[in-house]
Amino acid sequence: MQIIKSPDWKNVLKIIIPFFIVVALFQYGASKILGVDIVHTSMSTLSSEQLLIMEFFTTLGTVLVVWWFRKKIDKRSFISLGFYKANILSNFLWGTFLGSLIISCAFVGLLLTNQIRFVSSTFNFLSLLESVVLFILVAFSEELLMRGYVLCNLMLAFNKYVALLISALLFSLMHLGNENVSLLGIFGIFIAGIFLGVGYIYSKGLWLPIALHFSWNFFQGTIFGFNVSGNHVYSIINIDFLQPNIWNGGNFGFEGSVLSILFQSVGIYFLVLKLKERESKIANRLAA
Repeated sequence: MQIIKSPDWKNVLKIIIPFFIVVALFQYGASKILGVDIVHTSMSTLSSEQLLIMEFFTTLGTVLVVWWFRKKIDKRSFISLGFYKANILSNFLWGTFLGSLIISCAFVGLLLTNQIRFVSSTFNFLSLLESVVLFILVAFSEELLMRGYVLCNLMLAFNKYVALLISALLFSLMHLGNENVSLLGIFGIFIAGIFLGVGYIYSKGLWLPIALHFSWNFFQGTIFGFNVSGNHVYSIINIDFLQPNIWNGGNFGFEGSVLSILFQSVGIYFLVLKLKERESKIANRLAA
C-alpha cells in the first residue's frame, strides 16, 4: 500500500521559513509605521487601531507568500486553495452559526456555574467595527495558510485524516509564542485545528472554516470578554474569573479550557457524521 501518494508535502516544509521571514518583515514595516518596538512590546498593550494595522500587514505578507508558492511551486491556481463559488453563503452562515453557538453556550454555562462573573459592559461602535475587521483578517490569513495551503497539500500526499492531524499539530505549534500560553491551551488549539480542518474537508473550501474561525474569535473576545489565544482585545462584556482554572481557560482564554475541548469535539463529531453521510450518498449514486 502506498502511504505517500505525492511529493506535495515537501512544499509544506518549503513554505515555513519564507513565510516567517516575509511576515516578520511586513510586521517590522507595520511597527515602523506605528512607532512601536514589536520585539519588546506585548500585543495586549497595543490599541485596537494598532492591532488592526499589524494584522493587516500580517495578512498581506501571508497572502503574498501563499500566492507565490501556489503559482510558482505548486503550479496551481490560487482559487484551488478553496475559494470556490459554490455554496459560499450557506457555508459562511453555517460556520458563523456554529462558532457563535459554541461560544455562547459555553459563556452561559460558565456564568451559571460561577466559573466567570459579569463585571460590566461597554459599547464603542468604532472599536466593534475594528474588531470585526481584525478577526476577519486573522481568520482569513490563518485559514489561507493552514487549511488552504498546508492541509490542501498534505491531503494530496496522505490520507485526509493523517493530513488533518499533521496540519492541526502545525497549527498548534504556531501558537507556542502566544501570551499566557499553557499546555492545555496548545492542546485546545490542536483540537481547533482538527475542527477547522474537518470544516475544510466537509465543505471542500475555505469559506466555512474562515467563518467558523472568525465567529469563534469574535464571540469569544469581542462579545464575551475572554482573551483570544492569550491576547486581550476590546470586548462589549467584561468578565472576571473567581479563580482561573481548566474550566474557564484563565488568561489564555476559553480555548485553554476543558470545556472548549469538549464542545469542539462535539462539533467535530457532527461535521464528520455529515461528511460520511455525504460520501455515502455519492458512493450510492455512483453504484446505482
